[in-house]
Amino acid sequence: MQWGMQNRMSRIVQPDTGHTVMLAVDHGYFLGPTSCIEDAQKTIEPLIGYADVLMPTRGVLRNCVSAKTQTPIVLRVSGGTSVIGEALSNEGITTAFEEAIRLNVAGVALSIFVGTPHERQTLLSLSELVNQGERYGIPVIAVTAVGKELGKRDARFLGLCSRIAAELGCHLVKTYYCEEFEKVIEGCPVPIVIAGGPKLETEMDAFRMVADAIKKGAVGVDMGRNIWQNPHPVAMIKAVRALVHENATPDGALEIYMHEKG
Repeated sequence: MQWGMQNRMSRIVQPDTGHTVMLAVDHGYFLGPTSCIEDAQKTIEPLIGYADVLMPTRGVLRNCVSAKTQTPIVLRVSGGTSVIGEALSNEGITTAFEEAIRLNVAGVALSIFVGTPHERQTLLSLSELVNQGERYGIPVIAVTAVGKELGKRDARFLGLCSRIAAELGCHLVKTYYCEEFEKVIEGCPVPIVIAGGPKLETEMDAFRMVADAIKKGAVGVDMGRNIWQNPHPVAMIKAVRALVHENATPDGALEIYMHEKG
């Protein structure tokens, strides 16, 4: 792995702990002004200092994130569909790689939709992105998306998606947590971060999910709604950091959350 690639990967996955807390704020590219992130700048500003990585689109990055930030960026570069369209899976690459370089990103991210009519095009888009990433020394994160079919989140399916993404050369996989998650980890030769997914019912539900994922081999989380849709988002991200970087228990994370929310 070339120096530039290694350096950028070390900005995403923290060398001192081998883990990462990514803050996902890219939801608007298919959901529009989602609850609690209608004003993206207002949502991001109090949280960005606690994130190891921020994951926005280029529009949000340019307009809602200070250029003075020292937080590394993983740029969402796929899209082309909306939640009210026929198929979320009908995505393509939306951002030129040269644009990602100009924006000084640590990595780029693209969704793949295995098992859909658009499987081939999204996998070939990932392959093209990896080719360019290797050329410029920029890591590529494959997001194993499931569109509107959230019921597909089982170990066999997610293991298939994650392995295919790794086989095509991605440097990091973002996938969902599931039962028998260790099987997904065992079958994927590149690091995995878990998606936060839809808003969970309680903070403890989120803490247990994160703790279990880390215990079973995930290198971190890329969490959005379970942080910024929480009534106390700063307290939430601090608790998640303790789980990921300090090996806190779910009970310990809840104590941190209760203390920080005041």
